[in-house]
Amino acid sequence: MAGSLVKRQGFGTAPVFLTSICTILGAILFLRFGFAVGNLGLWQTFMIILLGHLVTIPTALAVAEIATNQKVQGGGVYFIISRSFGITIGGAIGIGLYLSQAVSTAFYIIAFAESFSPIFNYLLASDFNILIYNYRIISIPATILLILLAIYKGADLGIKTLYLVAFVLFFSLLFFFLGTTEYAQDMEAIPWDAKILDGKGFFYFFAVCFPAFTGMAAGAGLSGDLKNPSKSIPRGTIWATIAGMLIYMATALKLAISAPPEDLAADQLIMQEIALWGPAIPIGLAAASLSSAIGSILVAPRTLQAIGADKILPNAFVNDWVSQVRLKSNEPVNASIITSIITLIFVIIGDIDIVAQIITMFFMVTYGAICSISFLEHFTADPAYRPIFRSKWYVSLLGALACIFLMFQISVFYSILAIIIMAIIYQTTSYYKEDKEGLANIFQGVIFQLSRRLKVFLQKADPDTKEDHWRPSVVCISSNTFERFSAFNMLRWISHKYGFGNYIHLIEGYLSRETYKEAKECVNRMVKLSDSTKSRVYMDTIVSPSITSAIAQVIQLPGVSGKDNNMIMFEFSKKKPEGLENIVDNFKLVKSTDFDICVLGSSEKNFGFKQNIDIWITSKDYENASLMILMGFIILGHPEWKNARIRLMVLSPEKELEKQRKKIIELISTGRLPISLNNVELNEHKDNIEAKSIINEKSKDADLVIIGVRTEAIKHDSINIFTGYEGVGDILFVNTNKEKEIK
Repeated sequence: MAGSLVKRQGFGTAPVFLTSICTILGAILFLRFGFAVGNLGLWQTFMIILLGHLVTIPTALAVAEIATNQKVQGGGVYFIISRSFGITIGGAIGIGLYLSQAVSTAFYIIAFAESFSPIFNYLLASDFNILIYNYRIISIPATILLILLAIYKGADLGIKTLYLVAFVLFFSLLFFFLGTTEYAQDMEAIPWDAKILDGKGFFYFFAVCFPAFTGMAAGAGLSGDLKNPSKSIPRGTIWATIAGMLIYMATALKLAISAPPEDLAADQLIMQEIALWGPAIPIGLAAASLSSAIGSILVAPRTLQAIGADKILPNAFVNDWVSQVRLKSNEPVNASIITSIITLIFVIIGDIDIVAQIITMFFMVTYGAICSISFLEHFTADPAYRPIFRSKWYVSLLGALACIFLMFQISVFYSILAIIIMAIIYQTTSYYKEDKEGLANIFQGVIFQLSRRLKVFLQKADPDTKEDHWRPSVVCISSNTFERFSAFNMLRWISHKYGFGNYIHLIEGYLSRETYKEAKECVNRMVKLSDSTKSRVYMDTIVSPSITSAIAQVIQLPGVSGKDNNMIMFEFSKKKPEGLENIVDNFKLVKSTDFDICVLGSSEKNFGFKQNIDIWITSKDYENASLMILMGFIILGHPEWKNARIRLMVLSPEKELEKQRKKIIELISTGRLPISLNNVELNEHKDNIEAKSIINEKSKDADLVIIGVRTEAIKHDSINIFTGYEGVGDILFVNTNKEKEIK
């Protein structure tokens, strides 16, 4: 039965604070902090604390923010990530987080067993290596007792135990701070730089100490058992993080002024030599380790239970089994059994130093994801994102970047390994879980905001298009989208590298519920078509009673690139040129704007083998030449045309051929065009031979022919200007509003 159907335990803020602070003040505080101070000195130890909290404080603030924006249920940090980033990526991170929490329990129990080392040393008078095995005498029974506690008593007794452990921990630290030594120095003579010679590097100790700071989100794991999670999680998490940072800094200072660096580096339990009552330190270590173990073994099953409830795991039976809870207490018994098995395995292994580094990486990935969510939510400006508590976007961004930086500083190998493992888990989760809505929503919002700002920037930065930076921003309108793909193909070739494309499918008629529904269905079909070709064309529809009204609307559309559209493309079938009349009739309408015009005459060749483009330039139509050459060059930018060549076909009376040849050579040279002079062909135009006949003969094997058309010729010859080219394949007719300058 899902946890949401069961009455909550009704805990308040105190359990969140205690779970977090008792996990923060763990074994590393007692066993490794003196080691760090002795090797690095006080200044660098403070830097470790501050640098670690560059991750934990932004994460704590992000957890508080996200938790107050939504109803937080069972699963804690996993629930927050999955409901913000989506079930798929949330599930991948959640599985990694769960494994970290489960193995962390074993780590803390082994540290708990180490607190008995003074007793072993006294009773057995043996060396340290022998005693490593003997720690299992403590760790294995302790693990079994903890398992029984988690399964049969659960959060209720666990929380009560936390109160006792926190009390013992408090008095242990109190005895430490009240203690003194013969070496003790005044606060006025703080040894900021005192350290041993040839100590290990800064990031080695950062890696050793950072797990001490990772407990700040432990309290969020109790979210399913809290009366008011959106209130208790922010308060408990933030206060535990701040309190933990202050205690660590105070501990480092006390260690530095109480013992020489050599003793700090050599004795891992140096704190008992400083404390007012020495045994308080092993007792405190036991309490701290036990509290961290309790916190982890309470949180980990709840994470797994929430993962199962979301059907993340690849087996339906396993999902149902781990998501079950005890009816009366809401305890995730089955998830606790799985967690207990994992914990016991690693306790028996005993040495988990290598695994501990991977654990740190998973925590870093988790914290980085939380900070990234907070940052992205700020950037998307989603009206639905209204947290009661708000962090700052730059704080969240700092936390995310710090996680990435520190991961690779700690260990490049384990960072890459952690990322690979997370990628494998993500791919597996994606295979069984196709819901990516949360992640898609966030990034759609980011892209929307980025696109909006870039469009405004481009509009303000350069309102007038400069000819030397000209590029086509084409809008194509056609009602034959699903009958002929030639116009769409031409547009995607133009849009691939150098230009921008906006394809509009025309539905003739009046806007109504039926035509609106038809338009939506057409867009979906067009997007699928676009996806299959990996095009960079924006697809849309327009419902209009006539082609003229549609053109009038389309030429006023804003450009998808942030710049205004500057070219319109029409298309007709050479075999059935019924649509030509509409194109010619609306030519004057388009010319009233500053648009260039392209008219594509489609043939059954469908652009052939995409090997040859013939561009025909006449002495009477040199104004269109630059745009025609640019269009040919832009089409060559698409991979489907990468092996094609351009032939410049000059058509001129004999007496002007040499003049036209020089113009073309100069154009190729100054424009740095990838056209060989061997691909420039001069053709004599005799008075008794029609130009169309020459083009039909010379370009019969071309895959695309580009021809210029003058506005005056269209007025005079109407649709005849576009017909009579039966001997060639597809033709792109080009009419420029203004001669382009190729530089």
